Amino acid sequence: MTSVYIADGQALACTVIETGPCVVTQVKTQEIDGYEAVQLGFGDKREKNTTDPLVGHFKKAGTTPKRKVVEFKEFTDTLQLGQTLTAGEIFVEGDFVDVIGTVKGRGFQGVVKRHGFAGVGGQTHGQHNRQRHPGSIGACSFPSRVFKGIRMGGRMGGNRVKIQNLRVLRVIAEQNLLVVSGSVPGAKNSFVVIEK
Repeated sequence: MTSVYIADGQALACTVIETGPCVVTQVKTQEIDGYEAVQLGFGDKREKNTTDPLVGHFKKAGTTPKRKVVEFKEFTDTLQLGQTLTAGEIFVEGDFVDVIGTVKGRGFQGVVKRHGFAGVGGQTHGQHNRQRHPGSIGACSFPSRVFKGIRMGGRMGGNRVKIQNLRVLRVIAEQNLLVVSGSVPGAKNSFVVIEK
């Protein structure tokens, strides 16, 4: 993340995303595939690290193997196989976009970090090892079980998240960079999907 100054002098937190060039690797049609979509590939990959079926798939489009392939339902009638898309062709400053990515995995976490519990409280009155514990979970002789969905400790992060309505602050077309307001899910250099 970084920050940029807008016209009124306000500093906004933002994220810089590399958005291309993306190549159309397949155009799916209703007659052949049962639905309409456009498949875009991003990031070059060495051919020796790619399976033979995928090498043939990318050669049909006249391009080298790609590291990430994503389908979009939009632009199905305007894009051709092998066509290259850049950030300047799709995005305009002031647009609002949704960014989809995988959140950083945080491993097994307790209820204080995972759900925002306050813990049991002070360390007085004989409590020496309960500060960050969840406390009672409410089950007794009836219903003699723990209800599903009770917030407890467990694995946190590592799930797919969509952040909506991020404003496009800058489009640096010559470097295929997009500057969006706020943060996006995932670690540095991870892949995200941007939807208009």
